[in-house]
Amino acid sequence: MTDHYFSADPSVPFTREDFTCEVWGNEIALTSGSGVYSRGHLDHGTAVLFRETEPPAQGQVLDLGCGYGVIGLAIAKSVPLANVTGIDVNERAILLANENARALGLGGRFVACTPDAVPTTYRFDEIWSNPPIRIGKEALHELLLTWLPRLAPGGRAVMVVGKNLGGDSLQRWLTEQGYPTQRLASAKGFRVLESRRAE
Repeated sequence: MTDHYFSADPSVPFTREDFTCEVWGNEIALTSGSGVYSRGHLDHGTAVLFRETEPPAQGQVLDLGCGYGVIGLAIAKSVPLANVTGIDVNERAILLANENARALGLGGRFVACTPDAVPTTYRFDEIWSNPPIRIGKEALHELLLTWLPRLAPGGRAVMVVGKNLGGDSLQRWLTEQGYPTQRLASAKGFRVLESRRAE
């Protein structure tokens, strides 16, 4: 069976690969690796997300499907009053994300873990994600309906989704589920969506 970046324990040999990117005026050095999404570079969708948004002001932030931590670490680096939880099912991604946090001096404000390690009572002011669209629509909907209810009242989710991967239909679906969603930006074939939780 072919391994995917959303496999819990990729069996491909583990090779680390370093790269540096600039996000919101900060240079961030990261270690990626085989068996993890977007090895050795910042993927196009996440690059659009960063270019078309400003970081949150503060608060508890969830990096949903964190991979090796690029979104959550960029937020923690840019926002001194943010505490970020990254979740992923890929154990290799979690390992790399926590290694990156320590290397960047952000280990006190960023932690990556599996979804079931997050207490069910925990609430987030913001959720940021380049969601794993390729897990399939049903699994994606289940994922979002698991975590969007964990937004604090007035909280928001910011996501980047490829137009050709259903960005527009996802926007409509999120609104139908009770999370009014607007398009913040459209660039290079991607939609940046903002979903709000009602007060």
